[in-house]
Amino acid sequence: MKRRQAIAAVGGLALTGGAGYVAFNGLGERGDAVTVDTVDARGSTAGRQRVPVPDRPTLVDLFATWCVPCEAQMRSLVPAYESFGDRVAFVSVTNERIGGGLTMDDIRRWWADHDGRWTVGHDPESRLMSELGAGGLPYLALADRSGKIVWTHRGVASESQLREELAAVV
Repeated sequence: MKRRQAIAAVGGLALTGGAGYVAFNGLGERGDAVTVDTVDARGSTAGRQRVPVPDRPTLVDLFATWCVPCEAQMRSLVPAYESFGDRVAFVSVTNERIGGGLTMDDIRRWWADHDGRWTVGHDPESRLMSELGAGGLPYLALADRSGKIVWTHRGVASESQLREELAAVV
């Protein structure tokens, strides 16, 4: 039994080490940015957005409209955006696929219903989620001005925690 625990611990270190690589060496293995399609919604215009935003601290929020904890995360993101949105780029991205009952209007409606006021992106190939090593939703990643990921969080982050992390990069 102890051998299995040791093997599990080593496997856990390997997984943590991989996440640490993303967290401390930038987005993706080469530190490349990912480009996502942006949605025409309140606070957002249709087009393309590089993530992280060049030359700006960037808070990336990965969410889905079906994700109940993602709704709770919005309750922390909105006041943080009100305080830091002029100094930090906020980008929320869903990887949901359009079709099978989900439309772009559903995403826009969810965004408005949850008071989103910043760039919202759509990444149905989940490239950003993969590059960040996000294993679930909601997932937050904070990049400094150079694009280096300096903080990640899986699950709902409190407003006070968001404010503390954002204050550290401005």
